[in-house]
Amino acid sequence: MADLHYSLQISFDWSDFHWHRFRIHGKDFGVSRRGGLSFSQNAHQVRLAEFDFRLGERFLYEYDFGDRWEHQIRLERILPILPEKTYPVCIGGKRSGPPVDCGGIAAFQQQRDEAPWRGQELLEHMVDCIRAQDRLAWQDLLEEIPTVQTWLTLDRFDRRQVNGQLRQYAMEKAQ
Repeated sequence: MADLHYSLQISFDWSDFHWHRFRIHGKDFGVSRRGGLSFSQNAHQVRLAEFDFRLGERFLYEYDFGDRWEHQIRLERILPILPEKTYPVCIGGKRSGPPVDCGGIAAFQQQRDEAPWRGQELLEHMVDCIRAQDRLAWQDLLEEIPTVQTWLTLDRFDRRQVNGQLRQYAMEKAQ
């Protein structure tokens, strides 16, 4: 169960800073945190195979109870384990995850819709700074680029990057 949580964090490019829980068959599971949620079972010892999921069965993953991200996870199929592969592995994806602490669904949608305008504004400010040779304003603008870039690239998903991070997680766990 803990591996699934960490794999989801990697896949969404989230920081694992917020509380989370899985709701499976009416019971909550997750990685306990000091000062946060505690669970009756250690997530590092709970195996998904113990639940005997049927194909198509779903369960809930909630993350960041302030932003209220809720994800339905569905068992689509069970593949044989290949000894030459490193697990976990991402077999597909579409779009980036919502940025951490973006305010939830409504705020995310609003910021996503405004991103092209913010990118255009940033470019115009950069041109103005170059013309005015204003180095201080230029430095301020450079700090904004990663944030604007995140919002402009939401429709992209880099499976290779995710799998690289998942491999790194697997190697660190094996040590």
